Amino acid sequence: MRIAALVQIAVYALMAAVMFARAGLALPEWAEMSRWAAWVVVAVSGVAVLLNLVTPSKWERMLWAPVAIVMLATSLDVALSG
Repeated sequence: MRIAALVQIAVYALMAAVMFARAGLALPEWAEMSRWAAWVVVAVSGVAVLLNLVTPSKWERMLWAPVAIVMLATSLDVALSG
């Protein structure tokens, strides 16, 4: 489980870097790649929403579903921005 948590941290850090690049806040050399990569982040966030809503764990639905919804909304906003 610790290895899975480390992988998850790395994935979320990469997703954040892509969104920062797309928003023009960091990594200007990633600007071109971030146009399509932002949509990958949106898709991953959408899947996270679905999975957190259908989980049998009450606590996961109560805590992580809203977090995933915020991630989806903000990543969609950044991806749609020009």
